[in-house]
Amino acid sequence: MFSLLFGAYNNIVMLAGVILSFLGTFILTNVLKDRLPSDQGRAFAVDGAKSAGKPRGAGIIFVLVFTAIALLFANFSIELLIYVALVVIEMITGYMDDAASKPWGEYLKGFLDLVVAILVAVTYIFYNGTAVHLALFDISFELPVVLFAILVVALVWTAINVTNCSDGVDGLAASLVIVTLLSFYVAMMRMSPNEDFGYVIILFVMSLVAYLWFNATPSLLLMGDAGSRAMGIFVAITALKSGAPFLYILLSLVLLLDGGLGLLKVALIRFCKIHILKNTRTPLHDHVRKNVGWSNTQVVFRFVIIQAVISAIVIYLI
Repeated sequence: MFSLLFGAYNNIVMLAGVILSFLGTFILTNVLKDRLPSDQGRAFAVDGAKSAGKPRGAGIIFVLVFTAIALLFANFSIELLIYVALVVIEMITGYMDDAASKPWGEYLKGFLDLVVAILVAVTYIFYNGTAVHLALFDISFELPVVLFAILVVALVWTAINVTNCSDGVDGLAASLVIVTLLSFYVAMMRMSPNEDFGYVIILFVMSLVAYLWFNATPSLLLMGDAGSRAMGIFVAITALKSGAPFLYILLSLVLLLDGGLGLLKVALIRFCKIHILKNTRTPLHDHVRKNVGWSNTQVVFRFVIIQAVISAIVIYLI
């Protein structure tokens, strides 16, 4: 919006937005952290009891700061407004779960994710069509609308839930999402520069960086589902806006393996009575802490390093 009012000073306006994304999140988190609901601990997670009593649901702060800055400083469009609204909806459902005395059921959250994923698919197809670019092979093609919509719903649902499941170690999920988002940003600039959405990515990253100031080990607060679910849908939207959504598999590979294997394991046991990974704890961050002996700091640094190396190779090959 401000870019329309101060077009001649657009670069200064954009820089102001980047700075305010960080400062706004940092200041408001510091001021409001003690008003957040308290974490109840996670009974089945490694060292889950240590999180009990910490402020939880900090995602509401960095998501709302991002929302305000994006709508004020990015080039406004109805498509962007819808995406930001859907990110906020995911944040609100997560925050309500964080604040509830009894956690919401898996099926309720899964249904809500499905509805949001369908809305993302409809919005993206309406404004962008169904073209897909296979970046590593420099091939582009159109998919049938129904097939494309199904794939988008699967992408959004997967991104939300694997990101949520990976949020079990101080700083891990946010750090991995930052690597993924910056990787997509660089990939987008190399393939076909989308400066409008690229700027939105940077705003989201800056809010996450400010949040990490408080979440680094030993953390002062937790993002909760309010943050992890919002991060997940934003990563999915970013993958779509890159024009090469299949890059999500590689640019979010560590998130997929960390959070996704647990979802796959539970689904196979519950619905097919098939047992896999019997000697492997899931999420994988619990396995390397309990079975391998990594510290929380080692988990974050090593997972981030692995993803950064994978992302660098992918970007080089594009």
